[in-house]
Amino acid sequence: MSDVGTGILGFVGMSALAGVLVTAAVTPALAVTGMAANNSITMFENLPGYLEIGELAQKSTIYAVKADGTPSAMAFFYDDNREEVAFEYISQYLKDAAVAGEDPRFYDHGGIDIAGTVRGALKTVVGGDTQGGSSITQQYVKNVLVANDMSKATTDEERTEAWEKHTKTTVDRKLKEMRYAITVEKQYSKDVILGGYLNIAGFGGQIYGVQTAASYYFGTNAKDLTLAQAASLIAIVNSPEEFRLDYPDDELNGAATVVDGETVPYARNKERRDYILGKMLEEKKITQEEHDAAVAEPVAPKITEPSSGCQASKSFAYFCDYVTWEIKNKLDDPETPDVNEGARMLERGGLDIYTTIDMDMQAEANAAVHENVPASAEGIDIGGSAVSVQVGTGRILAMVQNTTYNVDPEVTGDGYDAVNYNADIDYGGSSGFQPGSTYKVFTLAEWLKEGHALNEGVDSRRRDAWGDFKNSCQGTMTDSGEWGNPKNDGGEQGGYWTAVQNTVNSYNTGFIAMAKQLDLCGITKTAESLGVHRADHTPLLQFPSTILGTNEVAPISMATAFAGIANQGKACTPVAIDKIKDGSGKEIEVPKSECTQGLTPEVAAATAYAMQKVMSEGTGTSSSPYVDPWYPMIGKTGTSDNNEATWMSGATTKVATVVGVYNVTGHVNLRETYFDAGQAATLRHNIWPRIMSVATAKYGGGDFPDPQSSYLNAPQVAVPNVLGLAPEAAQKALQQAGFGWTMDGEVDAAQPKGTIGAQSPSGTAGRGAIISLKTSRGNLTGVPDVSGMQADQAEATLGAAGFRVDRKEEDTDDESMNGLVLSQSPGPGENAKPGQKVTIVIGRFTGGGDGGDGGGPDNPPGNG
Repeated sequence: MSDVGTGILGFVGMSALAGVLVTAAVTPALAVTGMAANNSITMFENLPGYLEIGELAQKSTIYAVKADGTPSAMAFFYDDNREEVAFEYISQYLKDAAVAGEDPRFYDHGGIDIAGTVRGALKTVVGGDTQGGSSITQQYVKNVLVANDMSKATTDEERTEAWEKHTKTTVDRKLKEMRYAITVEKQYSKDVILGGYLNIAGFGGQIYGVQTAASYYFGTNAKDLTLAQAASLIAIVNSPEEFRLDYPDDELNGAATVVDGETVPYARNKERRDYILGKMLEEKKITQEEHDAAVAEPVAPKITEPSSGCQASKSFAYFCDYVTWEIKNKLDDPETPDVNEGARMLERGGLDIYTTIDMDMQAEANAAVHENVPASAEGIDIGGSAVSVQVGTGRILAMVQNTTYNVDPEVTGDGYDAVNYNADIDYGGSSGFQPGSTYKVFTLAEWLKEGHALNEGVDSRRRDAWGDFKNSCQGTMTDSGEWGNPKNDGGEQGGYWTAVQNTVNSYNTGFIAMAKQLDLCGITKTAESLGVHRADHTPLLQFPSTILGTNEVAPISMATAFAGIANQGKACTPVAIDKIKDGSGKEIEVPKSECTQGLTPEVAAATAYAMQKVMSEGTGTSSSPYVDPWYPMIGKTGTSDNNEATWMSGATTKVATVVGVYNVTGHVNLRETYFDAGQAATLRHNIWPRIMSVATAKYGGGDFPDPQSSYLNAPQVAVPNVLGLAPEAAQKALQQAGFGWTMDGEVDAAQPKGTIGAQSPSGTAGRGAIISLKTSRGNLTGVPDVSGMQADQAEATLGAAGFRVDRKEEDTDDESMNGLVLSQSPGPGENAKPGQKVTIVIGRFTGGGDGGDGGGPDNPPGNG
């Protein structure tokens, strides 16, 4: 049989079946006779009738919230760029244009335009392709079926399959659509169906629904479209790729065409638009005057590119990217590993996502970073970033970096990067950076946790081999010289320094010496308790070198830790989202900050005390004085090995900010690198005060709690008496007792020359105190004790000892002390130089009573 013959049979079959069964379905009271009709009705009624209308895929919007509470759109995400609007929000021109142009009998039929269906069948025969005169209800049904299957698709292949399944023109599909259309018409009003159709219809590319189409093509809202604009949009629905208005140079739909000697832009769209305007006039939806004015208008689109993805959000781009990972990582269902529910919600759920970002702080952070750190520089892969979190809540207030965010593989070159330097690897692809000396605060906190004091000293002298370090998790670790004699940044050779001194001046050898008295595993656990972890989520390394900050961590981890110390030891995990509403306006649960008491308030207060001194008299003074308005603040600077990364980290009681400038890749010394804003290693101090000035102006600050005296001063313990010992023996004795020592020159002393002749303090001192030692010149002799001796005997004794004597007399009423030494100076046992004069005081009896020898009458004088 010929193709024409086959087409005729198909036409007859479809038109007869459709005509009879539609009549039966719409007007069941009509008597339908004949076996063929009954059989057709039975077959038709057995087709599925109930249509489940799922939620339409809608674009999600990420918002920043202004200080007055007004949301400001940051970025949009969608599979289908659609914003669903109420029927009342749609221009009457649009509604009338859709009905007049697509289905003039829409308000009269029961879901199927029989005349249109027969006409479509005839075109199928004549043209050789299956055609259909689909009603608006049928088109709505088709789009719903596509949308339902698209919502279940997880791959591009499944999406393509869903599209082809419901758009390939076949008799079977058309009959099912008719069956569904009839049911839909019985369930919903005409206005609901028309509104649904206008919200689901495609307008070319990823543009869906009249609101998005109005915004994209004409920069307006669906309710504000002019007559000509409304007709142009409905023209696109008829054949989206043929009539779309965003390809001005495309020969099919964009290129201007000369008609009757005039250049007509978008001639194809205009032709279809004017047809629709004519139908609207014919249906008496517009006046002749309105028709003529609209036809006279040229098609003049005002393309407004949608802000799709974080790349369009400019200064918020990296924070925006962090937000998307927050949704994908935290809203995912682990029981369905093949489907990321968070990503699907972001791309299809019509979410309104209200973020934590502070627009004022973000603006200043963005300006400060970009004005100081270039996006690219010759000879170095330079990176700069800043992140701020709110103390006590974990809310991210600012997050920026020096590069331009880009995920387009076709856009390459310096200055572009999709990696978020501030975040972990699962929140932006970064493996982190070495924080250098900012990591020392965890050794300080562990020092205090283990009962040591801030003013307790340690032997901080440089040495070739530091020996054993305790590590209760991984076993004792030994430095036998492999570390290479770590030095201090200022070239200091080291001494007996207190924990406060080590912190204020960031002495490397001081912190190594402190760690020698601690447990490397304990230092690691303290860091973890404050929210610090490696950016690649492998365990923190626990080698002795990690004391100085060689673990690669993300800046946001350090910001979390510093906020935790400022929050009396309670660290709160970072969060980027305050609130999420789904497409229906219902709030859904958002990821919450989890707060953990990492340090006791007492240890946190003592840690903060030393960190305040960093900002007032130490390495933080390059930043602290420039914060305005000024509030008390804690901080710590950091420079990694070979000056490849530099950090400024600090906090008030309200906001913590971490700024870093570093080699993203490579090994360039930042102290030898200069940009327009200055030495690369010091740029952090240009940036940090600017951000914190905005923070203090908006959030204020307060005093940090005073530390308890037990954390300031060590317990008093006995000091060994080392007088007379050789210096090496004295030093060893003091070290074994937990004291430091300094050799402070010579002293006149009786101890043998070169031995210890003086020590201070003696008796008792605070544990870890520094004992001052002086060597004896050996030039003193102990003064003999001549008390009570006869004057001549005393003088002889002193003279024999090498001393000169100066006699003095003193009256006494004690006859027994007459002529004896009452006192001496220097005193007995005191040291004096040979030849020195010793003063002795001799007693002189002055007598007592009447005195004399005279006798009386009862006592005659004797004779001899």
